[in-house]
Amino acid sequence: MDIETFWDVIEAARARATSTGELFDEVLVNQLADRPRQEILEYAERFDELHDALYRWDVWAAAYLIGGGCSDDSFMDFRAGVIALGRQWYQRVATDPDSLAGHPDVVQATDVEDRSEVLFYEDVNYAASGAFERITGDADAFYEAWPTFRRADPENDNAVDMGEDFDFDDDNEMSRRLPRLAALFLGSNP
Repeated sequence: MDIETFWDVIEAARARATSTGELFDEVLVNQLADRPRQEILEYAERFDELHDALYRWDVWAAAYLIGGGCSDDSFMDFRAGVIALGRQWYQRVATDPDSLAGHPDVVQATDVEDRSEVLFYEDVNYAASGAFERITGDADAFYEAWPTFRRADPENDNAVDMGEDFDFDDDNEMSRRLPRLAALFLGSNP
């Protein structure tokens, strides 16, 4: 599955979820379950590539501001949530995490005390395994197929450069690096 097809799958799932009111992750699992196993594995590979590309301190800082804190597990869910937003938002965030200050869900979250659910979408991380389970009836089928599939591409395990680390609890630093998000969640002026 190439990157164009990957984003087509995401956008189709978003469109269906919006039109039917179904949960995005459930629609995504259903759409993936209609594909051959090899394509589901390829989808998971593209997902991992995009997910890993967001494994950066600046993106984590954005998640920290939006969520009112962000553990390493929550950061996995946040990155999945950014992918679930679709290609356009993904590209914005990859280029400038502070652009999330313009996303309607983020703006709405400024009035919510518990923001841990805003853009944090754990179930999206498991769409490929859920689709495998749906078509095989075996909860472990994806995890059994994955190592064999991954051996075919040894370049997949390259370390990610997270960029420059900084203190998420330093309001001045957060305001300097993410001025729009800091203005929303810390009350500082951009």
